[in-house]
Amino acid sequence: MGFMSNKQPIYGVGLADPSKTDTLNSTGSAGQRRPGGAKKHTQANKSALRAPRALCCLTLSNPIRMAALALVEWKYPFPFDIFILLAIFANCVALGVSKPFPEDDSNATNHNLEQVEYVFLVIFTIETFTKILAYGLVMHPSAYIRSGWNLLDFVIVIVGLFSVIAEMGEHKPGEAHHAAGKPGGLDVKALRAFRVLRPLRLVSGVPSLQIVLNSIMKAMVPLLHIGLLVMFVIIIYAIIGLELFIGKMHKTCFYVGTDLMVDDDPTPCAFAGNGRFCVGNNTVCRGGWEGPNGGITNFDNIFFAMLTVFQCITMEGWTDVLYWMNDSIGFELPWIYFVSLVIFGSFFVLNLVLGVLSGEFSKEREKAVCRGELQKAQEKQQMEEDMIGYMDWLIEAEDMDEDGNKRAAEIVTRRAGTYRVSPCTQVIGNWALLSLRRGSTWVWTRLMALPESNRALKRCEQLYHLNLVIRKNCRVAVKSTNFYWLVLLLVFLNTAASASEHYSQPQWLTDIQERANKILLALFTLEMLMKIYSFGFQIYFMALFNRFDCFVVCGGILETVLVEMDVIPPIGISVLRCVRLLRIFKVTRHWAALSDLVSSLLNSMKAICSLLLLLFLFLIIFALLGMQLFGGKFNFDETQMKRSTFDTFPSALLTCFQILTGEDWNSVMYDGIMAYGGPVFPNMIVSIYFVILFVCGNYILLNVFLAIAVDNLAGVGGKKKKEEKKEEEEEWEDDEEREEDEAGVRTLLFESFQPKEKIVPIPDGSSFFILGKKNCLRVACHNLIHHHYFTNFILIFIIFSSFSLAAEDPIKTHSVRNVMLGYADYVFTTVFTIEIMLKMTVYGAFLHQGSFCRNAFNLLDLLVVSVSLTSFFLHSSAISVVKILRVLRVLRPLRAINRAKGLKSVIQCVFVAIRTIGNILIVTTLLQFMFACIGVQLFKGRFYRCTDEAKHTPEECKGTFVVFKDGDMNHPMVRERVWENSDFNFDNVLMGMLALFTVSTFEGWPQLLYKAIDANAENRGPIYNYRVEISIFFIIYIIIIAFFMMNIFVGFVIITFREQGEAEFKNCELNKNQRQCVYYALKAQPIKIYIPKNPSQLKFWKIINSSQFEYIMFVLILLNTLTLAVQHYEQSKLFNFVMDILNMIFTTLFTVEMIIKLLALRPYHYFIDAWNSFDALIVVGSLVDIMIAEFSGKEGESAKVSITFFRLFRVMRLVKLLSKGEGIRTLLWKGYLHNLLNPALPYVGLLIAMIFFIYGVIGMQTFGKIAIDDSTELSRNNNFQTFFMAVLLLFRCATGEQWQQIMLAALPGRRCDPESDFEPGEEYSCGSNLAYLYFISFFALCAFLIINLFIAVIMDNFEYLTRDWTVLGTHHLDEFKRVWSDYDPEATGRIKHLDVVTMLRRIQPPLGFGKLCPHRVACRRLVAMNVPLHPDGTVSFNATLFALVRTSLKIKTDGPIDQQNEELRAIIKKIWKHTKPKLLEDVIPPPSGNEVTAGKFYASFLIQDYFKKFRKRKEKERKKKGKDKSASLQVKNYDSCLCVLSYQLQYYISALCSAAMYLAHIVCFFLYLSGRKPNFNIQCLRRQTSNEDLPIPGTYHQNSPPYRAQAQARRGHLLYGPLILVNEVGGTQAIGMAGVAQQPRAYTTLRVPSQNSPGYMEKGSADSLVESILISEGLGLYAKDPKFVDFAKREIADACHMTIDEMESAATNLLSNGRAGQPTGRFEEDLADEMNCVISY
Repeated sequence: MGFMSNKQPIYGVGLADPSKTDTLNSTGSAGQRRPGGAKKHTQANKSALRAPRALCCLTLSNPIRMAALALVEWKYPFPFDIFILLAIFANCVALGVSKPFPEDDSNATNHNLEQVEYVFLVIFTIETFTKILAYGLVMHPSAYIRSGWNLLDFVIVIVGLFSVIAEMGEHKPGEAHHAAGKPGGLDVKALRAFRVLRPLRLVSGVPSLQIVLNSIMKAMVPLLHIGLLVMFVIIIYAIIGLELFIGKMHKTCFYVGTDLMVDDDPTPCAFAGNGRFCVGNNTVCRGGWEGPNGGITNFDNIFFAMLTVFQCITMEGWTDVLYWMNDSIGFELPWIYFVSLVIFGSFFVLNLVLGVLSGEFSKEREKAVCRGELQKAQEKQQMEEDMIGYMDWLIEAEDMDEDGNKRAAEIVTRRAGTYRVSPCTQVIGNWALLSLRRGSTWVWTRLMALPESNRALKRCEQLYHLNLVIRKNCRVAVKSTNFYWLVLLLVFLNTAASASEHYSQPQWLTDIQERANKILLALFTLEMLMKIYSFGFQIYFMALFNRFDCFVVCGGILETVLVEMDVIPPIGISVLRCVRLLRIFKVTRHWAALSDLVSSLLNSMKAICSLLLLLFLFLIIFALLGMQLFGGKFNFDETQMKRSTFDTFPSALLTCFQILTGEDWNSVMYDGIMAYGGPVFPNMIVSIYFVILFVCGNYILLNVFLAIAVDNLAGVGGKKKKEEKKEEEEEWEDDEEREEDEAGVRTLLFESFQPKEKIVPIPDGSSFFILGKKNCLRVACHNLIHHHYFTNFILIFIIFSSFSLAAEDPIKTHSVRNVMLGYADYVFTTVFTIEIMLKMTVYGAFLHQGSFCRNAFNLLDLLVVSVSLTSFFLHSSAISVVKILRVLRVLRPLRAINRAKGLKSVIQCVFVAIRTIGNILIVTTLLQFMFACIGVQLFKGRFYRCTDEAKHTPEECKGTFVVFKDGDMNHPMVRERVWENSDFNFDNVLMGMLALFTVSTFEGWPQLLYKAIDANAENRGPIYNYRVEISIFFIIYIIIIAFFMMNIFVGFVIITFREQGEAEFKNCELNKNQRQCVYYALKAQPIKIYIPKNPSQLKFWKIINSSQFEYIMFVLILLNTLTLAVQHYEQSKLFNFVMDILNMIFTTLFTVEMIIKLLALRPYHYFIDAWNSFDALIVVGSLVDIMIAEFSGKEGESAKVSITFFRLFRVMRLVKLLSKGEGIRTLLWKGYLHNLLNPALPYVGLLIAMIFFIYGVIGMQTFGKIAIDDSTELSRNNNFQTFFMAVLLLFRCATGEQWQQIMLAALPGRRCDPESDFEPGEEYSCGSNLAYLYFISFFALCAFLIINLFIAVIMDNFEYLTRDWTVLGTHHLDEFKRVWSDYDPEATGRIKHLDVVTMLRRIQPPLGFGKLCPHRVACRRLVAMNVPLHPDGTVSFNATLFALVRTSLKIKTDGPIDQQNEELRAIIKKIWKHTKPKLLEDVIPPPSGNEVTAGKFYASFLIQDYFKKFRKRKEKERKKKGKDKSASLQVKNYDSCLCVLSYQLQYYISALCSAAMYLAHIVCFFLYLSGRKPNFNIQCLRRQTSNEDLPIPGTYHQNSPPYRAQAQARRGHLLYGPLILVNEVGGTQAIGMAGVAQQPRAYTTLRVPSQNSPGYMEKGSADSLVESILISEGLGLYAKDPKFVDFAKREIADACHMTIDEMESAATNLLSNGRAGQPTGRFEEDLADEMNCVISY
């Protein structure tokens, strides 16, 4: 209080002076006024936006409307919007609590909730109608319905009201309303389902959601393209499936003479061909079975086929369909169909979704960042203004009595002496200071006189100092690295204590863990207290990690206290202990790369949280909708209990989440279809719900996770690059020599991908201490090993040895085939050993630099060969060693890496990625470990169960029990009770990590989840839905690890791949798009079009090139597609007959098309086009198909199977659609072919093939002997017994189909194949523990790394999907080639320069000008392009395309043109070293100065055009004014008033500098504009060789200077001379041509010096005019040279036939008019209007 009262006079002082008061008040009031003003402003805006009338009658002043507005915009104390949001939230809760029952039953709760529903309906109805009253319904722009969210609300409310009215109309007045009935055949429940969309309104209330939602909405257009492409792929595959597999799913094995199926779980069979046969006695394969999955999965008609194909594209259950097809028609065809479908459908097309989303998300985020920065800047400005006002106020307020202050300060200083002021002194000092200010000096004097106070003061000082010293030492200790490592050691011990827990552990271990926990807790508490003491509370809690630490320690103390007091059981909160494991992340403090990663993860948390909120809303909506549609309906099968249901809100949420992750979503869909009565037409519509949920959730929302991850990682990378760029700027110049040697990753995406292998010279030093560098043997060996024959010979041997490994028989070890391959192996090993000996002879072994063993790839070679050699000498001894060594031979294909440079590059890229990924791997493993520890705490020993579900303990679970097959009492079966554990469990940390790893791959996690929910107690059986809340553990794990960390994994691979590709060009001035376009322009060749000379042939040619012919063929293909699609299972004979007739008609029509094309084009030109060859193939195939069908007749099943191949030709006609549809062709062919032609992709494919090969051979050798058992995953369709089957199995694992079950089937203790050579008693010795390592490593490698390389390549090439389409990209440039070919059918590469305008107007922007482009604007662009012109008046193909690309992308267009050309030439030479000099000279001509370019021609067109327009207008004006004819003649005379520049002048000046000539034109025009009546003409300057008439007609008088008397009219000649426009402010603007090398742009602004420039007048007006023009045209160099200026002035005067004096006066007149700021007449004014439109364009 003392302080406050002391300050009061200060304020008084400040306010005493009236003038000062004024200042203060003004500042303060200004500060206060600002927000108020803003508020009024926004309110004014709002009222301006409101409709003047609502509902055609309520004006703004109407009291009803005013009340409605007041209610809707109510802000205080509780905003109206918040109230509505809460109502929506409450409505969601009410919807979630209600429990759906089967058959429209209900209970009391539901009945009450129905009543509550009316309350919500009333609230939302009132809200809707109030808003309609306030804002109007639809007519005004700001009306209610105009907003999308409002429209949604309105529809929901109207539907709700309608459903209530419909329901009430149905009930009799006396009846109670129960749950939804079906009034008048209308299902009110279906209408009620609309209510579930209400939560969507929450989006408009949360701003951060809108970024995510906006980016998804923006991505909708490119996503629609991809959707069409996916649809196209699905339809093509569905029709192929119809042709191949129609009706193949309906045969299975029956007992003869009965309708009883042999198998419990029936599968298709075949009674002919190569399928599965019925092997049991008395069984037969016949039709009559509905098919698998209750008849839903089949190819019986186009709709079923499309659903099955879509299911396969989602990679769920595709192997089941494949295996059923194998069983029904054999192994030959199905695998090709399904594997290609998965590769095209899943890996390619659906990854495009990711590309699009990540592009859109980064764009949206950039926008948001820019908005944020703008807002910050505004806030900063506001703050600065406020600060200035505040500072003024402070300065005013600081006038006070300083003497008192000084006196008090002196006393305190004297008493305190020289030592540091402690808090004690400060307290006393402050008190004294106050008393002095109040005037009570005697108190202070008495205080200082007391001896006790002195002693207390000293003691206080000593304690304070001691405390300071201890705190300082403590701080030093806490900050030291030793302390850090000590804490880390404690964390490690804590981790070890948590990790050592397991099921059925001994008591002593439990005691040790208890003690360790308490000790560690005490130590961590001590650490926390030390930190708090040394830093103080404020600093300690500033660090996020310290807060977290404090939370963990307090949690631990609380847990210990509660457990000791027996308040809670120990297991309840021991999960908190596991949170301590997060302390491991302390490592990041001293690990830079890791801390960067963690910070980038935290940065993306905001986006992730808003996405999670959106995900949660999405799940709620679909869960509520699912409850409305399927609640209580999944009880159709009494024999089995469904777990994924929609019966309660929690289970509906879990089911939706399961579908979102994509695991077994198809089985839930089958249940949904069966719930509505099975696969018949109207019931199948419910599948749309599941498809939409899967597509929106899995493909869109989950890919946004990845998009956010990629975007954030790219952002982090960008920051680092900025820091590094400064250091690396010099490298771009210096590394020219160095990069010749590097065949690094950069070559990967290098456009001219032909790396030449450099021959490594013989290193210094002797080889084997004997052979010197010049030794003839060593030189001979060097020449031999570097001969390309030798390299290819070794490569062939590597390939053959790889084939021999794949050809081995894993079952019969001593078969003839294996013996033969054994001998081949000796040969291969000998050759490889010789090769290595030769290399060692050349390079030496390992002692000196450059020796053989110093290279990693050579060491790999050495390892492979030494393994082969060792396995030969260890035949008899330890069998397992030999086996392992034999398996290691599989590494042989890796030797090919050293020989294929592109592959080496990809491998290096993978290693770079792995190195980068290492950090993420550590973070992920730590998180996984932590979750595993929590899992052990929660579930250890709880996953045991008895096969008889009635028994719950191991003691009860003994003996046998009876089950009934399919619930049929007539078929009892006796089974034995067994107490068994789950295959995946949490009994120890390792098992927990394995179980969680399978969960993170989304495979089998719902089964594990439901086991966890049912888990009861240790070593007890499950209880149904015992703890549903435990599912949160799995959901959090999936979100953190699977959605987020795994996506960051993928993101890192993609970013690394991009960076490696861009590494080559990191200091290049051209960006990626510019490089691609320039490369295209340099390499493109014109297309040759064949036009026949023969008149009859020409008729046919015209037919096939007409658009009508194209449309007819397009319609025919569509009709053909339709006829193929309407086929179905069990179609009538008449239908078959009609189909055959239609097929013949279409085949005939397509044959006629082919014949017409052959007649028009001749065979050679016909078959050159790939599409035509494809057409011909289809036609021939279709004819063969018809002939086979006619001749073979109906000879049973076998004949049909043989002709299915030819039937495919009918389907292939569909692909012809691609040659017609422009958009899809761009997407598909550009995308796929671009990808396939991408230099990196074949090598990525080769790498994947190598991994598959190596794993396939290892799998054959290790698991090949396991017996085939159809009850396990290693069945007849899926095993390791041949190389082909092994690769197919691995492909299945790569798509993630039940890979964990295959792993379990390959573990030890499996039965061996009867034909394999095992010892007696070893029947169950097959399988190996290697299965864990084998499958986990393969899955990790494939799913996370290799397939992501695929994605990276795809995203790289599909960038144009998200790129702004107004920016030129390579995908636009094909159109140029196509249009050029119309003007240059012979592909000479040249067209007349006059055709350029018309051609470019046919091409759409951004490449061309488009049809709507005005002619003048087109000319302007051509002037800027300035394409070099050949002597014959033509322009070349590459030069035109290059100029288009250059001007459109603004590549080196600013600045002096010669310099820019030189720089661009240097860049092109550097990037594309093999560019031909002639081509380079063609596209960027060398600076010769007086070359004629197309730009100069078109500049003259512009001038003529403007002049003619001006003349016409002037004539019109004269006529209006009624002037006499002589005036009109005078205007015509103006036409000939342009000065003549003689050929001599042209000769002189071109010898000196083309600039002077240019100048002459400008000045002539200046003089003409000055209003001086001239007596001279201008003659067109043109090349003598070009005599062509121009498209813009006009009559000009041509005279040479000696013969001026006679004028001869010529038509359409070029007029050179830029127009000078004098504007009102005294400046001038030159509109001229970019013909001169020194003039970079088509139009430059010329400012004539007017104000305050006496220097010019002294010099002479003509001189100053010449100088100013030179300067403005970028020729300031010449302006400084007085001789040049004088020469130019004389030449101009001479050319214009004026004396020097006349020219001076004209120039003075012109300049003075300009100075006066007045236009020099109507002439310029009119001309200015014309010019402005072009200049402003």
